[in-house]
This record gives sequence, C-alpha cells and structure tokens, in this order.
Amino acid sequence: MRTADIRSRFLDHFAARGHTVVPSAPLPTPDPTLLFVNAGMVPFKPYLTGELAAPWPRAASVQKCVRTLDIEEVGRTTRHGSFFQMNGNFSFGDYFKREAIEHAWELSTTPLSGGGFGLDPGRIWVTVHHTDAEARAIWRQVSGLPERRIVDRGDEDNFWSMGVPGPCGPCSELYYDRGPALGREGGPEVDEDRYMEFWNLVFMQYERGEGTGKTGYPILGELPRRNIDTGMGLERMATLLQGVDNLYEIDETRPVLDRAAELAGVRYGADAESDVRLRVVADHVRTALMLLADGTVPGNEGGGYVLRRVLRRAVRSMRQLGFHDPALPELLPVARDCMAASYPEVAESYPRILDRAGGEEEAFRATLRQGTTVLDTAVAEVKRSGSRSLPGAQAFLLHDTYGFPIDLTLEMAAEQGVEVDREGFTALMTAQRERARADARAHKAGGGADTAALRTVLDAEGPTDWRAWETLTTDSRVLAVLGPRGPVPVASAGEIVTVVLDRSPFYAESGGQESDAGQLTGASLSAEVLDVQRPLPGLIAHQVRVTAGELAAGDSVRAAVDPEWRLGARQAHSGTHVLHAALREVLGPNALQSGSYNRPGHLRLDFPWRGALSPETRSEVEEAANRALRRDLPVGVRWMTLPEAKELGALALFDETYGEKVRVVEIGGAWSRELCGGTHVEHASQVGVIALTAESSVGAGTRRLEAAVGVEGFGYLARERDLVARIAEQVQAPRTELPERIGGLLQRLKAAERENKQLRQHATTARAAELAAGAVDADGVLVVTATAEGGADAARTLALAVRDRLPAGRPGTVAVGAATGSGAAVVVATNDAARQRGLHAAKLVKRLLDGRGGGSAEVAQGGGTPADRLAETLGALDRLVAES
Repeated sequence: MRTADIRSRFLDHFAARGHTVVPSAPLPTPDPTLLFVNAGMVPFKPYLTGELAAPWPRAASVQKCVRTLDIEEVGRTTRHGSFFQMNGNFSFGDYFKREAIEHAWELSTTPLSGGGFGLDPGRIWVTVHHTDAEARAIWRQVSGLPERRIVDRGDEDNFWSMGVPGPCGPCSELYYDRGPALGREGGPEVDEDRYMEFWNLVFMQYERGEGTGKTGYPILGELPRRNIDTGMGLERMATLLQGVDNLYEIDETRPVLDRAAELAGVRYGADAESDVRLRVVADHVRTALMLLADGTVPGNEGGGYVLRRVLRRAVRSMRQLGFHDPALPELLPVARDCMAASYPEVAESYPRILDRAGGEEEAFRATLRQGTTVLDTAVAEVKRSGSRSLPGAQAFLLHDTYGFPIDLTLEMAAEQGVEVDREGFTALMTAQRERARADARAHKAGGGADTAALRTVLDAEGPTDWRAWETLTTDSRVLAVLGPRGPVPVASAGEIVTVVLDRSPFYAESGGQESDAGQLTGASLSAEVLDVQRPLPGLIAHQVRVTAGELAAGDSVRAAVDPEWRLGARQAHSGTHVLHAALREVLGPNALQSGSYNRPGHLRLDFPWRGALSPETRSEVEEAANRALRRDLPVGVRWMTLPEAKELGALALFDETYGEKVRVVEIGGAWSRELCGGTHVEHASQVGVIALTAESSVGAGTRRLEAAVGVEGFGYLARERDLVARIAEQVQAPRTELPERIGGLLQRLKAAERENKQLRQHATTARAAELAAGAVDADGVLVVTATAEGGADAARTLALAVRDRLPAGRPGTVAVGAATGSGAAVVVATNDAARQRGLHAAKLVKRLLDGRGGGSAEVAQGGGTPADRLAETLGALDRLVAES
C-alpha cells in the first residue's frame, strides 16, 4: 500500500466517525519556542491548552513535521528522520479513553478490504501508564489482548506533558512485533526495533505544576475538559504495511536513495559507510523539498539555517560518495514525484523550489572550494604544532568569513582526526549575537513584560477586543500595567511599561507591517505608544512611555492611533502587495515573496531570484507597479475558508498561522490576491507612488527590493531630480545627454589611469635597473636597500623588480621600505641563488623587524617599525645577510 493511500485511509476512517479533517499546517510555525512544527498536536496546541475555544469537537489531520535535534543520527540509525508525517485524531472535551482506544484498535486491525490497515491482532502489544488501571481495563475489553501483551511502564515512557505547567496525562502506545529476525522476544521493554511503536494515544486529564524534566512535578488536579491527542507515525505504518526494514526504504524515500546510488555508482547494502551517506541524502532531499515548498528560504538564522544545513549535508554526502556534479537537480525531481500524490503543491511550486535549491548548491560548492582549502591549511598547522584541537577563532573565521557552518567544520575536522574548540567558537558566536541583539534592542523603546504575567491577564480577562480594522480610536479600560518583573502599581512620567487594554485600535506588528504609533490619554494622563505586539494568541500588548500624569490598572483612557502614521502604514502595506504583483507580472510566478517589511513611507520585499535585476528590468517592475496605481485599482477584503482561498488562487505567506476563516486582500481582483491581516488603502491610487530605491542580494538565490512610497516616494523622486539637475550643471550637458556625457568622461578617466599606470611602470623599471646596478656586495651576496612612495604595494612591486634585474648567477637580496598610515612596511625578496645559499626572505624580515612579519623564502613582508627609523632598519640588511 502506498504511503499516500495509508494517509487517505486514515483520514477517511476518522471523517466517517464525525471528525473534521484539518489540512496540515505549514512547517514554519509562529510558536516562539519552535522553528518548525515538530509534532502533530502543535497546530492544535491553543485548543488543547484552553487558550482558544476549539472550532470543532473532534478533528483529524496528517501533519507535516520536521525535527533536527537528532540530525547527526540521521542515516546512522534507521529510526531517525528529519522530515516525517504524523497522523492524528483529536478530541476537545468530546470523547475520551474508550473511544480513542476503540478508534485505534478498529483502524489498525480491520482488514484492508474493510478500510483498515489489516495488522495481525496477535502481533500487537500495548503499553499503559502503571497507574492507569482504566486504560488497561478498556484495552482488555476492546481488544481481548492477553495481560502479558498490555505492559505497564513509568513516567519516562508513558506520561505526557509539554514540559511546562499545563495539561498532562498518561498515554498508551501501540507496538507491532516484526518477527524474531529483527530482535529478541519479550515485548517493547526488551527490544524496540523488533517491536516497533506505531501509535501513541495521549489522555489529557490532569493539570501539572512547576518542575523540570519528565518526572518530579506536582499534579494539581483534574482538567475541567479532558482532551485526546494521538499520533500515528505515517512512515512507520508504511514500513509495516510495505514489508520493508525501515523508513528509508518506503515508497516516498527509497526512489531518492536509489537515484543517489545510481549517480554515485554505488550499491545500497554493499558498504556500511556508503549506506549511511545514501540514507542522509534520501532523508535530507525530501526534507528540503518540503521546507522549500512551504516557503522556507535558505539563510543563516532560524529555520533558514536548518534548511541550509540539510541541503548542504545532502550535497556533501553526494560528494563523499564520489559524485561531484550538481546533485540536487537530479534528486529533487525524484522526491517531488514521490510526495506530489499527498502534497500537490510540491509539483505546482517545483520551479521555485529547484531555483532556490540550485542557487544554494551552487553557492555551497563555491564555499566548499574556498573553505576546504582554509580548513585543510588550518588542520595541517594544528598537526604540525603537535596539537589535536582547532582553535575556536579559526572555526569562527570559517563560519563568519567563508560561510562554513560549524557542523561542517566539526565533521570535516573529525575526518582528519582533529577536534574543534567548540567552547571558543560558541563564545565568539555568543558575543556576535549579543551585539546583534543589542542593536535590535536599540531600535525598541524599552523592555518587554513577563510572559507569565501576560498569560494571567489573558486567563482572567479574556482576549483583547481588537478594532484596528474598524477605527483609529477607542474608549478603553486599562486591564494591566506590567514591567519586566510583573504588575506595576502605578507608572509615572518618564517610565516605560507594557499596558493591556480591554479594547484597542492599534495594529500589532505582524505580517511584515510595523505596529501603529499613537497616544493614550486620560483625565490627567498622556502616554506615547511606542510598540504594539501580540505576545499571546488573542492578547494585544502596548509598550508605552508615560509623558504626563500617572497610569494604573482600572484607569479609563482614550486610545488613539496617529492618523498620519496609519495612513503611511496602509500606503506601504498596499504598496508591498502592488510591488509583489508587479514583480510576478514581469518575472513570472517564481518571484514569490519570501519576506517583507513595511512602515510609513518605506517598504522592502524579498523574493527568490538568481542574479541581480538589470536596470531595464527594475524600471519595468517599477512601471508595472505605478501603472496599477494610476489605474486606481479597487482594494477589497473578503473572508472565506482556507480551501476556498486556495481555490481562488490567493497567495499565502508560509510563516503565518491561519484559522478556520482567512482574510483575503484583493487589489484589482485576481491581479493581486493575498491572505493578509494588515491594514490597507481603499483604492490603489491612495498609495501615491512607488519609487524603487535599492535592489540587492540578501543570501544565495534571494534578492531584496526596497522602495519609498507616498509622500516619501515623491520626496525621493524630487531629490533624484535635484541631483540630476546639479550633475547636468556641473558637466554642462542637457539631462537627456547625461549618460553619454558621463560615459565619455569615465572613458577618458580610465584612459588617463592606464597612461599613469604605464608611466609608473616605466619609472619603476628605470629605477629598478639603477638600484640593481648599484647593489652592494655583502660576503658574496648582492644587497640592495631602497624606499618607495605609495605604501606596501609599491614597496613589493619595486623589490620584485630590483630582484629580477640582479645577475642571475649571483646571490641577491633586496629590501624595500615604504611609509604607511601607522608606520612603515618592509618587503624582502631573494633570488634563486640566494635561496640556494640558505637565505630566507621570511627569516630576514623577521630579524629586521623583531619578529613582526612573515611570508615565504622567496618574498616576505612585515611592518610596525616607525617611519623615522626606516633607514636604520633597512641599513641592517647587509649585516644580517653576511651573518646568515
């Protein structure tokens, strides 16, 4: 049975039993504690914890998941995969243990002809928490399993919580005996390879208190509404039903593995190390495909770094297998064909996927060429010194300068028998991140509030009545005034605090749109709103600076958004949609927005593209955008279900979480149709103008456009006009002739520079010949010393020119010094005869400069000597040569 068919059979089973089938959420998640969805319950977390009311009493899904904590184990064991799919059925205060057990047993054991999975009941084992006599009794009644195949286990294995105070409860796991060829008899406690876990049923019935780890925290009591959360590993069920040994051999991964083996000219199963690399490739190519399909872009932080890492590990594994050509264009189509039956979007967006992956591979191949040379040199130096540890500073240099990720440095160094000073590297990375965080904090007006305090407010008062789409002012009541350590009794003038209101007109920063600015006013209060965030689902938090009077919980205030700020924000956000549509109109559908930021007067938009846009293409995109403004396209908002929005062709941003109903913003109908929660103008002409100000690279295969909009856009164009007028006046040419006139000036300047260079070369040649003719004999060695104008480069050029003019048969050594900004530089050069006699340029320069310098036996350079002592320094050369 194909994996796609197993997926469909699972959903059909639960749909027939009253469950709402919920589509998989995108892999990137807004949960601040996660980079990607890593379990089937993650999208349902607000409903399971009670933060939000569930829109359905029972649901079922097949959720895409990525886990990379065990990425080093991928391929080395057959139980770890970075991408997997979790089948789950959920009850939100509806059914509980008996129904969950009945559903699982029925689907697992019903014959294939009856719509089930047809597993042999005689080979199924079950585990329960050792205190859960109720679950044990239900299993006996429902399944008829003998007592010995219902195994009691402790908290570590069969009690679930999220690791923080909140819902928890016992769980029950189903295992399948794959036969004596795979391990010892005795059930899952004896051998979990032979007895493969395929389904976990979590019974959320208690509330836990504070504590760490999986045990030792107090149980505070029963939950008012008990929930069910189950997870059945789709890849594990496919392994069982397809009769293969592990998840790398099922129909969604084995074709990728086989293609990799074919390209590399190896056979799977013939060599253990090659098998590991083939499994890494099979897993990582599929993982990368799914991350790229869900909008993740390779980068240096967060989820982008995870994607970059799995792509690079796949490429490097192919190189280790002996395949040095571009691998991803050969492997990704195979993964696409494997996954498209379940996820049609991977086929629909494949051109974009391949473009981004191809750009990343191309960049990584260049990185490997540069970084490998540097790493090999550093490792050789470590070994020569007798050490076995690469300094953290060297690893940081590879990461920061050459884009070599630390995991790659660790792997490649280990292959050569060298460890890496990971602590030193981490300290340097931490310092760099702290600098970045400090820069980010400098752009904020103050600290944030304690999350626990915010949750207490939400639990007590409920969600904020949010009116940002409807109005710029509300009469509001202050629910809480919070500082970094919790509630603040009173905030006085000059203090910065976080304020929660019962209702708010302020837009909270999200979807690339910066938060609103404005004021809170009261009888004697004036406070400036500096930042607005949504720290918890449903809760709006305002960071404010009290400018007059005092602010306390319970106060009545007038909340007012700055209308000019909001107008500018609306213009920028609608301008971003217009620019995105114009970009796709000019470049095609692959130019899909991968990130954006907009604030009054300014927008930026990131999109996947290989290579810079030409000036002509930039002009075409800008013209398409402004043409839409001139046509005054209508801007409309519609609410619909997510499937309806996708059917309509609305574009979704993959780092957003969508509810049962989604908000679709249209500009000119189908011309621009995106899912969006931001604020917008009513007609496109209200944007004013879109003036592109910059186009740049922000990573391999990703470009960034920046633009000024509205009043700031007109101001930018006016400044450009004035600048052109000044240039035209200076070069005394009409504006229309400026490109030709400036081009002519540049050509003449380049010609003059070439002429000057030739003159300098002639002068250097003439002087070199003169200096070589005046060489002094020092114990049989011709010695020349001189000074040069123009810094260290000029000194090096002159030293080599003089050396090359010394008689070939006689040993010769040249030292040339030149003043630099901080002192003087000295270059020493030797000819072949001098080196045969034992003279070494690097040793000579170090002796001249008290150890400051380095290079080769042929030419070396150093610095640090004061400029006024340069003649004295050079004068010592003949003595040093004679002593050598």
